Amino acid sequence: MTLRKRTTAGVVGVVAATLTATALAGPAGAASGAERSAGDHRVTQRAMDAAVKAGTPGVTAQARDKNGVWSATSGVGNLKTGEPRGKNDRFRIGSITKTFVATVLLQMEAEGRLDLDDIVDDHLPGLVRGNGNDGSRITVRQLLNHTSGLFNYLADEEYSKTYMQGNGYLKHRYDTLPPEKHVKVALAHKPLFEPGDSFSYSNTNYILAGLIIEKVGGRTYEAEVRDRIIKPLGLKSTSNPGNSTHLPRPSGRGYAKLFPSKPDRIDDITEMNGSQGWGDGDIISTAGDLNRFYKALMRGTLLPKKQLKAMKTTVTVPDNPDMAYGLGLTRYTTSCGTELWGHGGGMVGWLSMAVTTGDGRHQLAYNYNGDWAPQTMSTIKEAEYCGS
Repeated sequence: MTLRKRTTAGVVGVVAATLTATALAGPAGAASGAERSAGDHRVTQRAMDAAVKAGTPGVTAQARDKNGVWSATSGVGNLKTGEPRGKNDRFRIGSITKTFVATVLLQMEAEGRLDLDDIVDDHLPGLVRGNGNDGSRITVRQLLNHTSGLFNYLADEEYSKTYMQGNGYLKHRYDTLPPEKHVKVALAHKPLFEPGDSFSYSNTNYILAGLIIEKVGGRTYEAEVRDRIIKPLGLKSTSNPGNSTHLPRPSGRGYAKLFPSKPDRIDDITEMNGSQGWGDGDIISTAGDLNRFYKALMRGTLLPKKQLKAMKTTVTVPDNPDMAYGLGLTRYTTSCGTELWGHGGGMVGWLSMAVTTGDGRHQLAYNYNGDWAPQTMSTIKEAEYCGS
């Protein structure tokens, strides 16, 4: 998977950008051991400040380790008023949603309600058909680890032009888009490869995963996430927006460069219909809630050992030796050799990252309220875990 710029392919690169950028970009620069002692986050703060200096409006972050909780911000949450970003800002987490979705499906497997090797047709009979796509040959596991071969609906040129770019986005940002529409867009394309033959990050996989949750659970995907994860963990600032266009307070504004021909134009895109993300990227949260979620996940609070092991069983990400993908969970290797687990998330106007050490002892989550500089995101992770 390669990091794409905004082109006629739309912002599919933005949605996947933080999944790739943290491994593709190099270290931010070395720091001495004395400067980066345990519990000293000055290097992390400087990396955040550097991101703002490079053009990102603002950054909010939180780290949790043996020394406690560190929260920090840099830059502004509102370009018009100059109001700074808040430490408790809520934001659209994009593809970090995928870890929540995979966790619910793995809980259902632990309950005996489905199996990872079930085929899609077992739960959504006849839905995945046409142009060589075949739901009788794709398993739930292959949806969750992006080895299904299904086309990424966000990469459809017409969809991108209508819903992700320029005047199309500004015109349609409040439209309600049912998940079936996203599936239909994807199935208009031939599969990229035979199921299981390779890896290709596709948001279509998690639209289908959300639909399977609803079929197995007999109620909405949002209700399952709420009752299985959000409520038990006390994630009071985390929610699924449904069809709402509102971003709950406190929050900064979200900004995007929607017009490739006008690279200096910045639009406020804070309000958008939440259904345009859904199971592949709709959740709203905070850095603090994301850290609590990943800590609980790694420490076995949410999944039995068998399911957590399955979640952490990875496949290779082509051309990226520092990254591997499990079931809704990415394994990153930092420049100093630290192994991290988590996920990146990109939405129009937002870039986010949440990672943790495998023992659940050290978490970091952060968000940009601008979507045009994913290449700078790795520096914050490197600063926190490597002091560079």
